[in-house]
Amino acid sequence: MPRNDNIPAPAVRRLSLYLRQLELFHAAEVPTVSSKELGETLHLSDAQVRKDLAYFGQFGQAGVGYRVPELIARVRRILGTDRKSNVLLVGWGNLGRALVSYRGFAEKGFEVAAVFDNDAAKIGRTVSAAAQLRVRPVADMPECVQALGIRLGILAVPAQAAQAVVEAMVQAGIRGVLNFAPVPLHVSGDVAISSVDLAVHLEQLSFQLTTGTE
Repeated sequence: MPRNDNIPAPAVRRLSLYLRQLELFHAAEVPTVSSKELGETLHLSDAQVRKDLAYFGQFGQAGVGYRVPELIARVRRILGTDRKSNVLLVGWGNLGRALVSYRGFAEKGFEVAAVFDNDAAKIGRTVSAAAQLRVRPVADMPECVQALGIRLGILAVPAQAAQAVVEAMVQAGIRGVLNFAPVPLHVSGDVAISSVDLAVHLEQLSFQLTTGTE
C-alpha cells in the first residue's frame, strides 16, 4: 500500500463510507457488488469508486465485482479497525458522557479504556461499573497510555482548556486526537487531529436552508 501522505484525504474519508455501505450489503446478504452499485448508494460515480480503491491496492474481479465479505475485511485492515483499539477520553462532562455511551465506537473496534478529567469533584466517579472504569486525573495519563497501549484520544473539554490538554495528551504518547473542542489545536506534525465542531455543522445547514429559501 502507498504511503499515507500520497493518498488524498477525501479518498480516505470515502473509504469509511464504502465500509459502512458494504456492511449494510453484508447484513442484507448481498454476496457481491459492482463499483457502480456501490457508487450509486453514495451518489458517486463508478469511476470514483475504482479510483479511490486503487490507492490501496487491487480489488474486485472482472465480470464478478467485489466480494462483499472480502472487501470488508480488506478495508477494515487498511483502516486499522480489524482489531480492537483502546481509546482514552479527556473531559467527563455532558458530551464526554454521551461519547462514552455511544455504541458505535465498540462496533467499529474502538473501546474507551480510560477517562480523565481535572475536576476534583469528578475524579473517582464511576464511568462504567461493568468495565470497572472510573474518572482519573490527567496526571495519570502517561502511565495509563503506556499500560494500555493507547494511541488514540478523544478531547471533549472547554475551548479555553483544549490546547493545554492536547499538549498533555501528546506528551503522554497519544498520536491521534478526535477533537470536539470548538477551537483550532496546534500540535507537532506527527500527531493527527480530526476536529468536530457541532455548532459549525449546524451553521452550515442553516446557511443551506436560508439560501435555499431566498
